[in-house]
Amino acid sequence: MRVLFIHADFIEFEAKQKAMKNAEKIEKKKERFKECLVAFISVEKGDKSIIEKAKEEIVNVAEKVNADKIILYPYAHLSSNLADSNEAMEVLKSLESMLSNYEVHRAPFGWYKSFVISCKGHPLSELSKEIKGVEKEEESEALKAEKRTTYWYIMTPDGELHEIKNFDFSAYPNLKKFADYEISGSRAVKQIPPHVELMQKLEIADYEPGSDSGNMRYYPKGKLIKALIEDYVESRVLGYGAMEVETPIMYDYEHPSLKSYLNRFPARQYIALSGKDKYFLRFAACFGQFLIMHDATLSYRNMPVKIYELAKYSFRREQKGELAGLRRLRAFTMPDMHTFTSDMDQAKEAFKEQYSLAIDILKDFGLELGDYEVAIRFTRDFYEENRDFIRSLVEIVKRPVLIQMWDERFFYFVLKFEFNFVDTMNKAAALSTVQIDVENAERYGITYYDENGEKKYPFILHCSPSGAVERVIYAMLEKAYMVSKKGKKPMLPLWLSPTQVRVIPVSDNYLGCSIDFMNELKKDGIRVDVDDREMSVSKKIREAEMEWIPYIVVIGEKEMKSGKLTVRIRGQEIKEMERDTLKKEILEKIEGKPKRKLPLPELLSLRPKFR
Repeated sequence: MRVLFIHADFIEFEAKQKAMKNAEKIEKKKERFKECLVAFISVEKGDKSIIEKAKEEIVNVAEKVNADKIILYPYAHLSSNLADSNEAMEVLKSLESMLSNYEVHRAPFGWYKSFVISCKGHPLSELSKEIKGVEKEEESEALKAEKRTTYWYIMTPDGELHEIKNFDFSAYPNLKKFADYEISGSRAVKQIPPHVELMQKLEIADYEPGSDSGNMRYYPKGKLIKALIEDYVESRVLGYGAMEVETPIMYDYEHPSLKSYLNRFPARQYIALSGKDKYFLRFAACFGQFLIMHDATLSYRNMPVKIYELAKYSFRREQKGELAGLRRLRAFTMPDMHTFTSDMDQAKEAFKEQYSLAIDILKDFGLELGDYEVAIRFTRDFYEENRDFIRSLVEIVKRPVLIQMWDERFFYFVLKFEFNFVDTMNKAAALSTVQIDVENAERYGITYYDENGEKKYPFILHCSPSGAVERVIYAMLEKAYMVSKKGKKPMLPLWLSPTQVRVIPVSDNYLGCSIDFMNELKKDGIRVDVDDREMSVSKKIREAEMEWIPYIVVIGEKEMKSGKLTVRIRGQEIKEMERDTLKKEILEKIEGKPKRKLPLPELLSLRPKFR
């Protein structure tokens, strides 16, 4: 708490207009007090714990200046670490009550005010104080919950639970790394992950020097890859029956439902001040979607109801030591679907569907079941009542999974799964996830009418079928690095490769026919470019290999005479192929995947270098 004391001949103030929505109700807008000690007070976070000490400081100053009249004046301008309005109001009212031995008046809270004051001018007439208690960071309910007793197990496909210390990890080294990472709770990164060099080298993304290391810039290739991932996830989710919506990225910090929900998460929100109003930036689409469903009229006949938004952008103030390339960011893109179900049986059915949907989606990013580890988290009560259901989830993946169990429910969910990619530094990052939420329908007043016309609260499933888009790119690049360490050629899935076919003319004599072939492939939605630069064919091939180009086609006299193309297929032998055969092979591999145009000049001689 910061206080500026003025021993005054008089103070006169007038409330002009409200500075915040929950401004204090007042009877008199204008007041004047003579011969008084005015305490201009900035209430800071956590000041509820030092009210007694603050009262003692005010009394001490009042005694020194021989004042029997005290004016408490809310004054936010002495600190940048302000408490929220509810806490500040509570502190000021408590001080007013505790100073009852004096004539105490309080200027209205939450108003823009004009004031005139006359300072007496003696040596003690102007004093400033910073009042501190024992320094202790206020914890959210989520952070407190994370410190509660948790039990870790491995569940095998036969449904048996094994103590971590008794499980033989010899056949599952990645699962051991994942379990160690989760149990340790350490998220700090001590070295640069391999995918950072790859994202820079391939001109996908880079750190933004105008911001901080938690915010990225995306070059044309990276923007294309991101957009294709977004398109694909959206098509799968909408095909699953979700309705797409759009909601704000900024919300009122004082909204009762939102504030209560915020406290269920670690305190890492971005806060924005607009005048006296306080807002927070979303870290998922939950807030807006829940407010939409609060206003919706639902019947049991509608259930399950699914709504979806690509939460772009989402924000989270991750700790500095935890930031690592695309793995953990402060600004990210989160595909976010919520499913509203009438009962737990319907919730479990949807949970299992979305579990399988997530497996299927990650597969199309080149991430197979063996590339990531599964974590299933639940309360003991839920497990006791749904053992067969939990076992069925493990049976689907046919491999051991990490189990986290709590005796009590401290979070809003009773069941959650995550697919976690474990990288070369033994750090894990959650990709897909689904949670069964048993709390937020009531918090947000979301109801539906059952068969008897009675209002009920639905169960809510939170689902990100892929996880953050940036993390998908991270996982693909980290996997590619691991592949390269085994002596194989790293690559992206064909449908996500910015250039799918690179055409290399042997000389300028074959540039025209190379461009004609490029245009032929373009008609079918294939992304193709032509290397028309003045350099040797071998160097052009080498650079195309360094760009991970899936198909490299060389066109010269031999190809013109034979009518067949010389094609280098990444990871395979050089082949001679008919034009139609090549085109058919590519189209078959990208069938059903979204298509976008090449976001760069098609002739490499016209293309800028971004790195």
